[in-house]
Amino acid sequence: METEASARSVSVEILIEFDENNVLNYSKADRLESRGRAEVREYVQNILRRRSYLDFLIDQFSNVTIDEMKTSLKNILRLGVYDMVFMDSTPDYAAINESVEISKLKLGSRTGDLTNAILRNLQRDIDDLPKPNFEDRTKLIATTFSHPEWLVERWTDRFGEREAFKLMRANNSRPVYFIRANNLRTKTENFKLRMTKNNIEFHQSDWLPGYFEVESVAPFISKGWLDKGFCQVQDIGAGFAPYLLDPQSDESIYDLCAAPGTKSIVLSDLMDGEGDILAVDISSDRLDKLAESALSYHAENIRVRRADVTDVELDEADAVLLDAPCTGTGVLSKRADLRWRRDKEGLENAVELQSKLLDSAAKMVKKGGRLVYSTCSLEEEENMEQVMQFLDRHDNFELQTVEGYVPDETIAHGGLAYQTLPHKHNCDGHFGVLLKRVK
Repeated sequence: METEASARSVSVEILIEFDENNVLNYSKADRLESRGRAEVREYVQNILRRRSYLDFLIDQFSNVTIDEMKTSLKNILRLGVYDMVFMDSTPDYAAINESVEISKLKLGSRTGDLTNAILRNLQRDIDDLPKPNFEDRTKLIATTFSHPEWLVERWTDRFGEREAFKLMRANNSRPVYFIRANNLRTKTENFKLRMTKNNIEFHQSDWLPGYFEVESVAPFISKGWLDKGFCQVQDIGAGFAPYLLDPQSDESIYDLCAAPGTKSIVLSDLMDGEGDILAVDISSDRLDKLAESALSYHAENIRVRRADVTDVELDEADAVLLDAPCTGTGVLSKRADLRWRRDKEGLENAVELQSKLLDSAAKMVKKGGRLVYSTCSLEEEENMEQVMQFLDRHDNFELQTVEGYVPDETIAHGGLAYQTLPHKHNCDGHFGVLLKRVK
């Protein structure tokens, strides 16, 4: 239990910092062994996926309301309740005892006694837990599915309650992971043999070549295959944008807002390592990592440049990929923290930035050239509405069909865009369009 207890304590530290500073920093787990680090990520993400419901349960079994509690006590109790309700492998007594010990260590013996009392109360009703029963329908749904109320309102209005429920359930489920074979370092068939020999279960996708659905990325990390450049972790929906750009081996390509560079490497692979790719990003640290990755993946046609895309002058390129910063509402299964870090104001700010980025990207495309705009958002303001406003400002661009580039079941807006949805397509939510500069 020592590793698990250490993982629990570190998880609480990370969750406290997240609540207090809106920062999710896993560096506190570096002092643990690999198993402990993996457990920390599981705890943190799963607790964030269920935070509203956990808080509801705490309120039901405590004389002190969750709003009155210190941030540290909230997260100790969230951890204990999560263990008791969702972790069948953890005996109740162990979950209670370890939560109490963390409370005593951080907050003193009296708070330890309070923690014990609350969790013992819950334990007595563990087989018949209360369910949220609020008159406010939005609050009821938000608590049940642990999503912020502003997002619940948007999605129920847009999709209807039944579809919204399915989407939120998908966001609260174990994420689906994909591995892509890097043909600059190996061949897809050879990579399949490598996985088979190492008893790794996989399902090869028929959507894009070289993509494999896997249970976990841990084996690929532990065997060093990512560091060696044999493969990369990339959701298959994220792979649509590079394929839609359809880069040719003799072309000049710009990948804007490129870090951490996963799409740049896919572009390089599609170009057989030839031609020229300029990866532009504002973060020098992330660009350094991108450059290191390019070497590992043998993506030797990638150059990097630190610059603000909204304020940089570049020669015109044959094709430009703008995978824009967004709210990330399509990736809430893998990034549960984003649901608590985003709000209406953040959406408005994202839309404003995307508009500026698109205007800058338009200046970088040759006549007859291509511009792919993509996001990992589900919000229309960031997606098709953003594109239509761009076309209103730029009559020298036209939307092109995405048919033939992406799976038919993901095609949206009459063939002029793709949109994946977590509850429908078994992957993250991604959007993209292909624009051509016609004059």
